Amino acid sequence: MLSLVYAATCAGLFAGAALFVSAVQHPARISRGAEFAVKEFVASYPRAAVMQSILAVIGTATGLWSAWLRHDAWLALAAILLASAIPFTLLVILPTNKRLLDPSLDPRGQEAPGLLARWGHLHAARTAAGVIAFAIFLARF
Repeated sequence: MLSLVYAATCAGLFAGAALFVSAVQHPARISRGAEFAVKEFVASYPRAAVMQSILAVIGTATGLWSAWLRHDAWLALAAILLASAIPFTLLVILPTNKRLLDPSLDPRGQEAPGLLARWGHLHAARTAAGVIAFAIFLARF
């Protein structure tokens, strides 16, 4: 039971943080203009990346352990959904992250707003996976 508590807690924190970024922080940063948004992204990204990756790894591990202990395919699905944030970030979102973090990016140019919009859409997809994983963990208590 304790492993499920850890899995649900990590998934909840992951989903909550991701939802906050998608619904509040990112829209607020881009409302201030691309130059501000890029500067804020550069400042917040390293902290968020560490926190989100730790939560995804611990939540996945404890979720899979819970699934194994309970022989519960739904818990395994929730853990896999949470785990999917890692390859999705590395394969799909990382190129956009790298470009936004690139010092040669002109935040006043035409590329920056498009990158910020793309990042917002990609992050929303990752957020959805985290929210669904959290919901499944909660439902399996």
